[in-house]
Amino acid sequence: MTTVNDELLTNARVVLPTRVIEQGWVAMSGGKIAEIGEGAAPERGLDMGGDLLIPGLVELHTDHIEQHFLPRPGVIWHPLAAALSYDAQIAASGITTVFDCFRVGSDERKDVFSEHVVTLSETVQNAQAEGLLRARHLIHLRCEICSPDVVTGTEAMLARRPADIISLMDHTPGQRQFRSIEKLKDYYRRASNMTEEQMERFMAERIDLHAQYAGPHRRALVAIAQKHGIRLASHDDTTTEQVAEAVSDAVSIAEFPVTAEAAAASHAAGISVLMGAPNVVRGGSHSGNIAAIELAHAGVLDILSSDYVPASLLFAAFRLAQDVPGIDLPAAIRTVTATPAAAAGLHDRGTLEAGRAADIVRVKDGADVPVIRAVWCAGRRVM
Repeated sequence: MTTVNDELLTNARVVLPTRVIEQGWVAMSGGKIAEIGEGAAPERGLDMGGDLLIPGLVELHTDHIEQHFLPRPGVIWHPLAAALSYDAQIAASGITTVFDCFRVGSDERKDVFSEHVVTLSETVQNAQAEGLLRARHLIHLRCEICSPDVVTGTEAMLARRPADIISLMDHTPGQRQFRSIEKLKDYYRRASNMTEEQMERFMAERIDLHAQYAGPHRRALVAIAQKHGIRLASHDDTTTEQVAEAVSDAVSIAEFPVTAEAAAASHAAGISVLMGAPNVVRGGSHSGNIAAIELAHAGVLDILSSDYVPASLLFAAFRLAQDVPGIDLPAAIRTVTATPAAAAGLHDRGTLEAGRAADIVRVKDGADVPVIRAVWCAGRRVM
């Protein structure tokens, strides 16, 4: 990784918030964008060869770090090595700000929880403080409200490190993402070796945990978020009643709404609707829920998240620009830059404007997949 340098990027197509400069230049100084101009640059700089320059991508929800930390069942990788490889993949995907998701609340994958989650989150933050990482990393706690230990686990995490987003998750069989019991069974058949008897027992236990904990734990987590000034996200909202609950809890981000009705209600209430970029690229949800492209056509898709495939984020934005009438390239790029940055309260980044952070991605387009050729984070070349 290089140090911060003053840099002049010339002969580029520059994607601004509402238009594209077909031939322009961007000057960086002191980690910020100093100036943007049209036409020939005032002096010789680094020739972009007509490639696009876009803002660094902002990722609000990815649990991809788990795949580096737990590469095989029962295998726990060295936490710093896992963090470094994950960070490199994030930067190579054009993501300059990432909210790393850490699960709080035990479930069937107990090998990813307790002290391992704390260790991994602290490793990422320490590596960032030491200047070892390419992207900027923030913390997103994915809180399973039906877990017996989710409130104590959240309090323990916050006692060690501040968090930036808390999402309220409920994967109880028969509702939200798993409102179809048959689809839930299909999911766990692929993800585990449970017998039918074990699966029935597992689902019964989950339903019982929901009855005991969902209400009081949600209220406790909302209170914790308000106390610490942490943004709240709902997860897998399905009904307008669930959206109304999110509104009353001052939720600001609706992650992966399951139905068109829930997405429309969230958008109308001023809650930013976040959908999965893999959903866009694949043309539909892997779990059989609403297709993100349908919400884009309806005008209620605000933010894309790479979720489990970091490289899908920019790919999906280009798909929106290609496939959805009314969404041009600047609007599509906003779903992965300006809009998630604003939803997270990060007003110093997300657009190519003088005074903003020099988070810039050089992209070659024209092929089936956009090709990332260089990435700068706060003026530092990281890829």
